Amino acid sequence: MLFSVFAQGLMLSFGLIVTIGAQNAFVLRQGLRREHVGSVVVFCALADAVLIAVGVMGVAQLLGENPILTRTLALAGATFLAFYGWRALQRARAMNQLQATEGEERLSRGAVVAQAAVFTLLNPHVYLDSILLLGSIGAQHAMPMRGFFVIGASTASALWFGLLGFGARRLAPWLSNPRVWPILDTVIGLTMWLLAALLIHNVIRSL
Repeated sequence: MLFSVFAQGLMLSFGLIVTIGAQNAFVLRQGLRREHVGSVVVFCALADAVLIAVGVMGVAQLLGENPILTRTLALAGATFLAFYGWRALQRARAMNQLQATEGEERLSRGAVVAQAAVFTLLNPHVYLDSILLLGSIGAQHAMPMRGFFVIGASTASALWFGLLGFGARRLAPWLSNPRVWPILDTVIGLTMWLLAALLIHNVIRSL
């Protein structure tokens, strides 16, 4: 049971984070430049872990012993996941690619981390995904399973940013291939639909 909750957090977080976006492009760029990669990866992973934990524990406290609100949030999460899955499948029809350039002036560690903070914390989707969505789904579990959900979701974030940053030179040709992202988006879309179905199943069982 604990492993299944960990895997749920892992898969859900992967599905949300593996997209073409400014933050991922920034981490990939720093990896290609080999410039303060560790600091960038650690900052992005820690920021995600803190936001996920705040979301799960905060929403759990809000839910308390209110089963109606719990089911409502679960259904809202399932609806968002179904919509996100549909969006991912729509993206799969487009030939997108993740691009990052290397030819820029080198910056200090502080300046690079500040840029990472901007790409991470000023992105509204970070709060929607990490606090609202992951929070509402993770809060459905009781302790200690709730903690395993947070660990699973945070692990996915750390693995992805580590892969982008430290594996940039190997990943760049692959990620810039427009044929790769439709496959990733298809897998993400189907995974989101599966998780939405599981949430709805849990709500029905709780009635």
